[in-house]
Amino acid sequence: MKGLVIKNTGSWYTVLTDDDQLLDCKIKGNFRIKGIRSTNPLAVGDRVTVGEGNWITEIEDRRNYIIRKSINLSKQSHILAANVDQAFLVITVSKPETSTTFIDRFLASAEAYRVPVILIFNKVDLLSDDELHYQQMMINLYETIGYECRAISATTGVGVEELRPLLEGKITLLSGNSGVGKSTLINRLVPHANQRVADISEAHQTGMHTTTFSEMIPLTSSNSWLIDTPGIKGFGTFDMEREELTSYFKEIFEFSKQCRFSDCTHTHEPGCAVLKAVEDHYIAQSRYQSYLSMLEDKDENKYREAY
Repeated sequence: MKGLVIKNTGSWYTVLTDDDQLLDCKIKGNFRIKGIRSTNPLAVGDRVTVGEGNWITEIEDRRNYIIRKSINLSKQSHILAANVDQAFLVITVSKPETSTTFIDRFLASAEAYRVPVILIFNKVDLLSDDELHYQQMMINLYETIGYECRAISATTGVGVEELRPLLEGKITLLSGNSGVGKSTLINRLVPHANQRVADISEAHQTGMHTTTFSEMIPLTSSNSWLIDTPGIKGFGTFDMEREELTSYFKEIFEFSKQCRFSDCTHTHEPGCAVLKAVEDHYIAQSRYQSYLSMLEDKDENKYREAY
């Protein structure tokens, strides 16, 4: 029978069948997705075939997925979710601070796999005037590039109701660093979800992991799902060729069309329109630095660092 993987605990997969059964399933030990070196051959959002004994025997072709470098196994990937319509990347400018490098790596990976991203700036109720100003600068930056941004407080509810229309009829991946308030946001959007919420570790100003596995949470409207994923401390990009990377940064790609050389790496070449745009502040320095850091990712050891 056919079904949808709605939960992945590492060894077991919960499948919602097309006739509305919930089955706890396993996969054969040698079951692997052709062409993908992954720590999790199946991901939430996958469409599968379940055979006798609740063994998953087949996976349907994916239309997209969000993937990152596995931190523990640097030569393999970890698939966050498959077959998603969009992603909400939850960001906080304080307590904890989400780095622009992390944001840009996520955005580039989403561009590579054709997943639209909306940036959700959370915890506006906790920000000082200076932090609010910095947040607005970030919003201006990413909106100028072409990304939709929303500022909310999952705790107080400010701006949360305005997110609901964006979720209608879609499968939405919810991602972000540990401690940015994903579970609190889910609890407000889906009261029956009962997500556990943990306090921020004051010692390190980083989040405590409250989600240990990925899960699809149904929303009240038909065919609307939220995919909750464990908090991510780092986002190593996977299987990106150097020559492709430019196209995953929208504004860099636009300026690259004016470069003197078609194979320009935008690092040192004469007549590089990208370097000129950075110098003239048409491309943000933070975005260019993120691009450079991803160019260096051929060094496998970099994946073990936090981004």
